[in-house]
Parts: sequence; C-alpha cells; structure tokens
Amino acid sequence: MPRRNQSHLTEFLLLGLTTDPIQQLWLFASFLAMYLVNIVGNSVIIAAIRGDAHLHTPMYFFLSNLSLVDICFSTVIVPQMLLNMLTQRKTILFAQCLTQMYFFVAFGITDSFLLAAMAFDRYMAICNPLHYTMTMSPRHCLLLVIASWVVSHLHSLIHTILMGRLSFCGPNVIHHFFCDVQPLLTLSCSDTSVNELLAFTEGSFVIMSPFIFIIISYVYITRAVLRVPSGGGRCKVFSTCGSHLTVVALFYGTIISVYIRPSSTYSVTKNRVVTVIYTVVTPMLNPFIYSLRNKDMKQALSKLTRRTE
Repeated sequence: MPRRNQSHLTEFLLLGLTTDPIQQLWLFASFLAMYLVNIVGNSVIIAAIRGDAHLHTPMYFFLSNLSLVDICFSTVIVPQMLLNMLTQRKTILFAQCLTQMYFFVAFGITDSFLLAAMAFDRYMAICNPLHYTMTMSPRHCLLLVIASWVVSHLHSLIHTILMGRLSFCGPNVIHHFFCDVQPLLTLSCSDTSVNELLAFTEGSFVIMSPFIFIIISYVYITRAVLRVPSGGGRCKVFSTCGSHLTVVALFYGTIISVYIRPSSTYSVTKNRVVTVIYTVVTPMLNPFIYSLRNKDMKQALSKLTRRTE
C-alpha cells in the first residue's frame, strides 16, 4: 500500500483515565485542584527567590528554574486533559499530538538535568568549598541551565521528527490521557524499530546519566559528611540535601519504571497510574518539599507574604 494511503489519520482519540462519568467528575476536580496548587506553589517559590537577596545563590537559582519547568511540564498535559473531561470531546489533531509529545519530553528531560545541576551544586558546596565560588559562578550556573534546555529540546526534536515520519493506518485510539511516546508507537503501522532503539539507548542515556551523576555526587557528599565530627553539623548538612533527595526519588522512581525497559513489557493501566505521579503529583509537591524543610525558604516566604499584605 502506498505511504500516502497509509498515513490517512488526521486525529487521535485520547481515552483518558476512565470512561465512567462519576469517576471523571471527581478526577476533574482532583486534577484541577492539583494543577492550581502546582501553578500557585511554584510561582510563589519563584517570586520568593527573586525577591530575597539572600536566596540569590546557585542552589536557589536552579530551584527557581526547576519550579518554572514544573509549571510548564504540567501545563503541557493537564489543561488538555481537563478540557477533554469537561467537554467529553477526546479527539486531538495529529499535529497537536506531536506538539504535546515534543514539549512533554523536552520539559521532562530538562527537569532531569536541573536535578543533576542541583546535585553538582551540593557536591561543590560540601566536598570542594574552597573552589565553590569560582566553579559555581553566575556565568557557569547560567551556562548549565542553558545547556539543560538546549540538550533537552534537541533530544525531543529527534524523537518528534522520527515519530512524524511514521505511518498511522488505524486504529486511532490512544489508551492514555496524553500523547506519550510508547502509546503512539503501538498505533503505528510502520517499522518502529529505529524509534524504539533510539528511545531505549539515547533516551536511557539522557535519563540515566543525570541520575547516575546524582548518585555518585551523593556518595561523595555522604563520605564528606561522615567525616564531620559534630553530630549537629552532620544533621545540618544532610538537611540541605534532604529536600533534593526526596524530589529525586519521586521523579526518577516513576520515570525509570515507565521508560527504562523494553516496549514488550509496556502496560497501559500501570503506566497511566505511574505517569500521573510524575506529571501531576510530583510537580505539585515540589514547592512543599523545598519550603517546609528549608529555613531560608520559610523566611523568604514570610517576607513575600508581608509585602503582599
């Protein structure tokens, strides 16, 4: 069959999380609430960091960028999902589907690199304090953030171009609540071996290399902290890393369980549940994780609250 007759699909049908009207009602309310908390919480974190001179440090510079990416990450998915629930019109155009996939992958990978940059900042502050000021200069921090964005978007662009070259003959039903890579590959009637190979090799590299870097950084940090003679000193150092480690565990625990495995083991039901955690729940929790256990953030939030009263 000629390629032009194969690629006749112009839209897909997103089934979402459930077709039960009652379940959709409480899911709509839940996701709307979590999305609003995400937007407000991360916006407050950004405003507090920008408004407090004491927080103009590399760690909080990376945190403000992470908050921005978390807002973008959820915005790529949640508004479309809420609209589908509200209108019961679950179709999405092919071009819109590819666009959603592009930004979802780009922001997800950016999140990963920023978490690695934050781990590097903690490593330099604890293990090499004498070189910290020079290594983590504003220029170097800005370059790290720019590199994170550029590499992530290039990675996503490659996936999107390869996906756009595939043929989709039908069916057009996506058993998911957004256009993710694996659900789209299962619908293609083309040879997807190149896409799957890229997702499993290069995709694994851009996800796992920051994760491995974070693990190695914290091995060295732990060794350095254990040499501190004072128990109170050790607790203080670990407390500055606790929030970051919590976010890393939530983010990579779910990401790895979904993407770092062969497509033959792909499970629609399991993946939808896990995907909700890292696309909606984790970005919503990040502001609380970083603010509730952080004395400097609490003080900055108090100042921001007094200024707005």
